[in-house]
Amino acid sequence: MTRSQPRRARGTVGHAYSALNLRLALASFGLVTMTVFAVLAFRADVAWLGVVCAVFAAVAVVDLIIIQRRRAARRREEPGVRHSLFE
Repeated sequence: MTRSQPRRARGTVGHAYSALNLRLALASFGLVTMTVFAVLAFRADVAWLGVVCAVFAAVAVVDLIIIQRRRAARRREEPGVRHSLFE
């Protein structure tokens, strides 16, 4: 079972370990920008830069998956509670 935060984290239910909603917004921004930069780099025949940007986009996708799993676990632990961007 996935928990909303790691077991030995310093955060508590009242004070989250990380701001998941903010991380979601930042990872989404990183995915979009790195994808656009990768396409532009490949079109400009700068393959090494395109590969670097594509790797960063892949890291953003993995981070989005982890964030969504933790947000779902938090919703299971705290049903009906709405969190702001910074919680």
